[in-house]
Parts: sequence; C-alpha cells; structure tokens
Amino acid sequence: MTEDIAGETGEWHGWRTATQDALYGPGGFYRRPEGPGGHFRTSVHASPLFAEAVARLLCWVDRALERPDPLDFVDMAAGRGELAVGVLAALPAEVAARTRVYAVEIADRPPGLGTRIEWLPEPPRRITGLLFANEWLDNVPAEVAEVDAAGTPRRVLVRRDGAERLGEPVWGAEARWLARWWPLPAEEGVRAEIGLPRDEAWAGAVAALDRGLAVAVDYAHTVDTRPPFGTLTGFREGRATTPVPDGSCDITAHVALDACAAHETARSLPPARLLTQRAALRALGIASARPPLTMASTHPAAYVRALASAGEATELTAPGGLGDFGWLLQPVGLPDALLDNALFEDARSD
Repeated sequence: MTEDIAGETGEWHGWRTATQDALYGPGGFYRRPEGPGGHFRTSVHASPLFAEAVARLLCWVDRALERPDPLDFVDMAAGRGELAVGVLAALPAEVAARTRVYAVEIADRPPGLGTRIEWLPEPPRRITGLLFANEWLDNVPAEVAEVDAAGTPRRVLVRRDGAERLGEPVWGAEARWLARWWPLPAEEGVRAEIGLPRDEAWAGAVAALDRGLAVAVDYAHTVDTRPPFGTLTGFREGRATTPVPDGSCDITAHVALDACAAHETARSLPPARLLTQRAALRALGIASARPPLTMASTHPAAYVRALASAGEATELTAPGGLGDFGWLLQPVGLPDALLDNALFEDARSD
C-alpha cells in the first residue's frame, strides 16, 4: 500500500512505490541507454565463465527433460542481453539448434542483438527448460520498516530527494511476513526490508514453468543472519551511494531467498535448494586453481589463457564477494532425485 501524508503535496511515499518509479518509471534508472553494466558489475560482466556455467546447467536440464524440442532458456532482468548472448554462444551446436532464447527486460531491445533472442517485457508462459534470474529480485521494490521509540515497526516513507520519515504501523500480510521471516526487536531504529513482493515475484516466475528449473541468483541473507539495519543501498557509476529515489542511481536490497523458497505456491513443488554461488559454480566446473608453472615454458600462450581464466573464476567464487551470492534452485515437473546427481554433490558440502 502507498501512503501519502495528509497536508503534504503527495511527495511522501513508501520505498516500494518510490523505488518502482525511480527504477522503472519514465526516465527511470533501468531505462537509461547505458544499462546496468554502465554502473555496476554483475557476474555476467565479470567473466564469460559465468555464461558458460549457465550453459552447462541448461544442458543438464536438457538431459533431465530428455532433450525436448524446443528447449527454452529465459534470462530474467536481461540488462542488455549479455547473458542470453553468452549462453547461446556456449551451447553445443545440437542443443543450440533446439533452444529458444528469451530475454526479459522492461528497457527497449538493444540495437544489434541477434535475431535468435526474443525480447519480452515479461516471461513467456509454458516454459520447458531453464529460467535464470541473475540479480533480478534485489531490484524488485520492497517496503522498508523501522522500529519507533515505542517498539512498533512502522513503514518508512521517503521523498524524491531521499529524505525519510516514519509512516503508519506495518500491518496485515506485511506484518505477518516480518514476524515469520525478519522478526524485529523492540529497539528503536532497527530496520528491515519487507520481502513479500520478492516472494510473489519469484512465485510468478516459477509459475511460468511447465517443466524444468528456475534459478534465482542474488545478494542474499537467511532468517538467522538478517542485518539489524537492513541492506537498502544505491549504486552509481560502480560505487555504492546513498539510495535516492530520483532515477539517478540503482536502488537495491539483499534478498531473503529462504522466504522466496518457502512461498505458499511452492508447497506443491519438489523442495527448493539454497546454495552459495561458490558451491554452485564449482559444481558446474568453474575452477579457480592456477595452472602449473611448468606450463609457462612448455605452452606459454595456453598458460596465459589458463591464468586469466583462473583469475576470473576466483572473482566469481570469492568469499566476501560474488562467491557469497545465494543460488535458489526450484525444480518444476522434475523428480527431486534429479537434483541429487553428481552436479550438486559438491555443492551440498560447501
């Protein structure tokens, strides 16, 4: 619910509405021509190894589905289509020939994107294959709650210039979500992001699958590790900054992936899996081990390539960085036993 303050000119809103307008409204941050890559590095931008790993995952899904024709790959929050392009290029020719690639993004289709990639504002329905959402849910706008002097969680209201004040007490479904997933102590000033819109967005994406696997990759925390003052922040030109909902910066908050995994619509599905990116990429063949030094003299060009690849793999899997991202994997229409094969054996031991 959006709240305007009586007596004001409609300039105070909950963070959910303010963020929606700042990111996705006319002239919003995500409609800018430079795209997200002009302001921050995701795993997709860090190395082509990431797209190669996702292509391997799509091939695993293809085998689990007994090689359907067509096989779908859906890139949620596609940016400028970098992951979709990379995955299509990394697929074996036989798999690529059967694959329909969809890039889902509200911004206009970028010029020069290959004709194999269909550009959509929302995911298609009846997907058979892999839906992959890299750093999507952290940009699904959510309300922010803060505990007042009396110990009551209240909605945080914000103006376009970033000024804040407290609004009405949190109630209803949002209050129930906080109590279950982010219980706040009665301590003035502690904050939380109410992740219910992320849960619902994820449930909607999963519902687009007939058979296959849905994967969300994001900054994440769990109910036992929620930060006491929330995670709302901004990014501009590669640097963290104060979140100001005027369209000048990205506005993001970490995701309660455990809550997304437990959304009521998932109860009829096989259990979801939560992994770190470090574990998932290791299971998908991304190794950060340096090549043997002897290779430098016997095969110098190959050594340089292998050394660069190891460096990129290290960035993708680094503790305290991209390696700590969460991966949420939700199978749909597949026996849960298919996720107990060798692909994820190492991941479970991380």
